[in-house]
Amino acid sequence: MRARPELVLASASPRRIELLALIGITPDRIDPADIDETPLKDETPARLAVRLARSKAEVVATRAPDAVVLAADTVVAVGRRLLGKPEGPDEAGRFLQRLSGRNHRVFTGVAVAAGDRILHRCVDTRVAFKRLSQAEIDAYVDAGDWRGKAGGYGIQGPAAAFVLKIIGSHPAVMGLPLPETVNLLAGAGWRR
Repeated sequence: MRARPELVLASASPRRIELLALIGITPDRIDPADIDETPLKDETPARLAVRLARSKAEVVATRAPDAVVLAADTVVAVGRRLLGKPEGPDEAGRFLQRLSGRNHRVFTGVAVAAGDRILHRCVDTRVAFKRLSQAEIDAYVDAGDWRGKAGGYGIQGPAAAFVLKIIGSHPAVMGLPLPETVNLLAGAGWRR
């Protein structure tokens, strides 16, 4: 029986590591990919999420050609307007004002590179926020939980109190859809 290939996670996200641990997967190595995440002209949020995940997997696969590489990227959109990772507290506050009392979509692209193949999926989750008061926005921004998070919020923390409804995958909003990830890994020949 052949030894299982090394699993490399192309992300330093603590949330992705925690989500993998929930389903009994521990990457053999963490090797974040540093890529340009600028959207292309007229690129849809779903295509952006997949392109970024694939690009991360490709970059890390060149450094670990015999491994199975798992990469993901999460994009938050209100309509076609993308809400990336806020650059500062003012932008985080503007993002929360835009999300207040509205529905938005979270697109999480997942890619697995193994040899010369790259498998990918995109999971689309709809999230409804309650109407936020300025005091709620200010308190959230002051607490700093928005840092490094697409859309300026983390559903696994205090912002969970803002969410009225989710249609889709809660883990995908956190950064990694679990059933799809397990299926992609299996498709690449990696099993727990």
